[in-house]
Amino acid sequence: MALERSNLLTRPIPGSGELLPVIGLGTWRTFDVGEHPARYAGPRAVLRLFAQGGARVVDSSPMYGSAESVVGDLVQELGLGERLFLATKVWVQGRDQGVRQMEKSLQRLRVTCFDLMQVHNLVDWTTHLTTLRAWKEQGRVRYIGVTHYSESAYPDLERAITTGDIDFLQVNYSIVSTAAESRLLPLAQERRVAVLVNRPFEEGGLFSRLRGRSLPLWASEFDCASWAQFMLKFILSHPAVTCVIPATDNPEHALDDLLAGRGRLPDVALRAKMARYLTEL
Repeated sequence: MALERSNLLTRPIPGSGELLPVIGLGTWRTFDVGEHPARYAGPRAVLRLFAQGGARVVDSSPMYGSAESVVGDLVQELGLGERLFLATKVWVQGRDQGVRQMEKSLQRLRVTCFDLMQVHNLVDWTTHLTTLRAWKEQGRVRYIGVTHYSESAYPDLERAITTGDIDFLQVNYSIVSTAAESRLLPLAQERRVAVLVNRPFEEGGLFSRLRGRSLPLWASEFDCASWAQFMLKFILSHPAVTCVIPATDNPEHALDDLLAGRGRLPDVALRAKMARYLTEL
């Protein structure tokens, strides 16, 4: 199925106004395929479809094995360097080790400037944000941020938003894990911080829960045709969310994810109905 790039919804990065498509691509596990080109088929097909569909944000980390190198190789092979928004992370202790790791990521991604560099899981975040603010002034990174995947880290994420002078927050949020709604997402809106959402499918657990069940008929009210779209549209209907980054190496799944970024999104009443429906299954 051909996708019109112009039909993909976009949201502005609050601090700059730059528009980002609401569907992005995570690379944890799915792009960690080693260095053998024969194993690049799935990631290559996904990345090509992703770009053809008008999406831009690709999120990686040196923690993800070979994923950064695979992204860098494929971006060069497919000629996508000018079209994508490449995000990665730093996740070591200490300033000097952080600088060395980020220099290595520049090489692996084959870029001279990161679109977004994030402190992975808040590891030594105050140290790394000091470095990143300097790199931003030098033009080595366009945006900086912090990430985590656990509710236990929300107090520290709130502190980073309040004191860290960051552009992006990456956090876990899904239709069954909504704790971020109470304080974290409103704070990001208040402080004009963009939000990337990880773990939208609870690492696939939601699909296991929904296996064999049909979508409710009222899902058509917000242009939803699959369970993946159901879960992604719930996330995207929160006004604080800038982009959601499901990971896949399956082109069919990537197409399904992209379709979630098109058409209508649920309103407040439908969001509540969706959450109740999942809870009652």
